[in-house]
Amino acid sequence: MIDQPTIDRILDAAQIYDVVSDFVTLRKRGVNYVGLCPFHDDKTPSFYVSPAKGLCKCFACGKGGNAVHFIMEHEQMSYPEALKYLAKKYGIEIKERELSNEEKLAQSERESLFIVNQFARDYFQNILRNHVDGRSIGMAYFRNRGFRDDIIEKFQLGYCTESHDAMAQEAIKKGYKKEFLIKTGLCYETDDHRLRDRFWGRVIFPVHTLSGKVVAFGGRVLASATKGVKVKYVNSPESEIYHKSNELYGIYFAKQAIVKQDRCFLVEGYTDVISMHQSGIENVVASSGTALTPGQIRLIHRFTNNMTVLYDGDAAGIKASIRGIDMLLEEGMNIKVCLLPDGDDPDSFARKHNSTEFRQFIQEHETDFIRFKTNLLLEDAGKDPIKRAELIGNLVQSISVIPEAIVRDVYIKECAQLLRVEDKLLVSEVAKRREMQAEKRAEQTERERRAAARNNMEATAAQVPYTEGDAALATADGTSLPPDMAAEYADSPIPPEDNYVSFIPQEGKEGQEFYKYERLILQMIVRYGEKIMCNATNEEGQEVPVSVIEYVINDLKQDELSFHNPLHRQILTEAATHIHDAGFTAERYFLAHPETTISKLSVELISNRYQLSKYHSKSQKIVTDEERLYELVPALMINFKYAIVSEELKHMMSALQDPAVANDEEKCNAIMKRYCEMREVQSIMAKRLGDRVVLP
Repeated sequence: MIDQPTIDRILDAAQIYDVVSDFVTLRKRGVNYVGLCPFHDDKTPSFYVSPAKGLCKCFACGKGGNAVHFIMEHEQMSYPEALKYLAKKYGIEIKERELSNEEKLAQSERESLFIVNQFARDYFQNILRNHVDGRSIGMAYFRNRGFRDDIIEKFQLGYCTESHDAMAQEAIKKGYKKEFLIKTGLCYETDDHRLRDRFWGRVIFPVHTLSGKVVAFGGRVLASATKGVKVKYVNSPESEIYHKSNELYGIYFAKQAIVKQDRCFLVEGYTDVISMHQSGIENVVASSGTALTPGQIRLIHRFTNNMTVLYDGDAAGIKASIRGIDMLLEEGMNIKVCLLPDGDDPDSFARKHNSTEFRQFIQEHETDFIRFKTNLLLEDAGKDPIKRAELIGNLVQSISVIPEAIVRDVYIKECAQLLRVEDKLLVSEVAKRREMQAEKRAEQTERERRAAARNNMEATAAQVPYTEGDAALATADGTSLPPDMAAEYADSPIPPEDNYVSFIPQEGKEGQEFYKYERLILQMIVRYGEKIMCNATNEEGQEVPVSVIEYVINDLKQDELSFHNPLHRQILTEAATHIHDAGFTAERYFLAHPETTISKLSVELISNRYQLSKYHSKSQKIVTDEERLYELVPALMINFKYAIVSEELKHMMSALQDPAVANDEEKCNAIMKRYCEMREVQSIMAKRLGDRVVLP
């Protein structure tokens, strides 16, 4: 376990800009920084980083938080893992006690899979360098490919011997569990329950995440050493930590160069990436022989808007691969294509040329993707009118997915000239395709909306029905604490255990008026909880300072109310528990909370502070929320209570319309009596609010 002082040192040291910029290209905008969100399909920068607040937030998908939250979300780490990551980054020593056997067993499966992969990587590297077969077979292969020792070390290349279970036996001997060896795909189990190595007799290429963790391996068979094996490459299967569609080979080693060059080169295989790195071109990644996926595209788009796809001249391969490039256009990326000389692939071409020569060749021979595709398909169609019609449809589809209207217009004009057709024809066809795409998106959105509504209905139906006495609300006619309760503030009352029952369903009511005020009150607690908002006089006539947390707790207690959301109740309870702790600051406490649901909610409540208008008079004094706590908090409390009463009245009216209730005289009279009482409470509240009109 990591102690709190160490956590505080990590949080103090972790600069949000430094942490985020390792993964996202950020550009300064005012006092903040902005970039493409790494958590959703972001086409325009919506991910903001505030160094002053130490927070990041996407205003499209809503994800964000402090440095710990970002690492947790981006790298799929647990809270302790993210803290260790940042501690390592900033050179902070973490002293932990030895975990018990039960705690070791409780370690996440995900962490175990990464640990097993790390062992395998080290094992394969050691075999390559120190085993007789590793040096004579594996290392010989890499050197025949022209790879230098420093490049072999950089990419952590390795070798697995021809023994079918050597690695498995070594792993078991060192205490690694059989189940994790199988789940990572390093081994498989035979019908007679023997453990076999998946990569026996192959050179090994580890696949890294954006942060450098090994998630998978690729193994290439060596024909001279392994007979009877027909599959050239074997890759790790999908696992909890490895999803091929979200990974790009070489991205960990290329990300900084991609940002610096503002361009990414896309190739097909492992050796293409390695050879280009060795020649001095580092901004290169590989799709590992598969068509690009949306996840891979988003990974590239975080760092650059410009991509050049390198082809080796194989016509069949080119035609197969260009089908997936429409997804790049849909992302709004600038795509170029470069054909290498006949007989060369990026690997062989890089070994013949240095980086300057390679870049110069690309600059002279790369062409815009739409123009390249048009010329390629024109050559294939020839004079066949049917094929030319299909070609036009193919190009129209590619142009239609481009989000920028100006870019679409430029491509339409260029293609019209190349195809010798009128602009109007292409404009019309593109418009039709875009309309069809919009209809499909609308249909998908509607399906999702209906599914969400259906789920909400099911959740609401599962709630306990209203019965008399639930969520009892007393007179609730005031916003300030009576003098005889002032002494309670000094004792920092703690709310009772979370056994609050409400007639209002817990889920699906976030749009209700009362919920809005509940969030605003919680916002005051997280931002200003420990601040003194007013004074109260106790029984001895002494003035007692009242904090925001104390005021909210006692005001709710006065009317036997509580927050509707259980997470909000937990935050309020913890705030009450710690309000008198030395140095307690609500904002810092909840931002660093080990429960991510609480810390992330705190980020939301803190990061959307109201911005002062830039047009205010310089001579006018701006009154901040903190200076107005004495009026803001009571106003929010009375509005919250009013909304709760109004919601209960609606519920009772609905209950009275139920035939089962209407035919039960006793139950009907009880609800009517309760209804009249609550109407009176509502009227009193309305008068206090001043701007409410309660109709009879």
